[in-house]
Amino acid sequence: MAPATTHNALARGGIIGGYIRVMDKLSRLSAYLACAMFIAGVLVICQMVFIRYLLGMSTSWQTEFTIFSVTAAMLMGSPYVLMTGGHVAITIVPDALGGMTRTIMRLIASLFGLGFCAALAYASWVYVFEALHGEWTTGSVWNPPLWPALLPMAVGVTVLSLQYVAEILRGEN
Repeated sequence: MAPATTHNALARGGIIGGYIRVMDKLSRLSAYLACAMFIAGVLVICQMVFIRYLLGMSTSWQTEFTIFSVTAAMLMGSPYVLMTGGHVAITIVPDALGGMTRTIMRLIASLFGLGFCAALAYASWVYVFEALHGEWTTGSVWNPPLWPALLPMAVGVTVLSLQYVAEILRGEN
C-alpha cells in the first residue's frame, strides 16, 4: 500500500481539513483490515487444498469462509481505492472538455456515487440487523450465523460513503 496519496489534506485547515484527514486515516485502516481478510482467505484455501487433496479428507467450512473473507476484503478496501484514485473511471469526455465543465461533471459523478453508496449503506445496515435479530444462518453444512458475513458490507460501504464526502470536500473531483 502506498503511504501517501496524491491529495493534500494538510493544506486544508479547520473542520473540513480535520474531517478529510480522519477519513483518510480510516480508509487506510480499512485497507489494512481488507488485506488481513484477503490473507485469511488465501491461507484457508491453502489449508483446504492440503486437507482435501493431500490428506483425502472432506472440508466443510473453508469454501464459505473464503468467499466471505475475500468479498469482505473487496468491500473494506473500497474506501482506500477511492481515496487513492485507484478506481476505474472513464474520463475521456470530462478530460476533453477541461476547465469548469470537467470540475462540474466530476462533482456530479461524485454526488451520484455518494447517493448510491449512502443508499447501499442504509440497506446494508438494515440487512445486518435483520440477520442478527432473526438469527439467520447461511444454511450450509457449516451453517454459521449470517450477520458476521454481512457486517463488512455495511461497514465498508459506510466508510466508502464517508470517503466520498471527504473527496467532494477535498475539491479534486
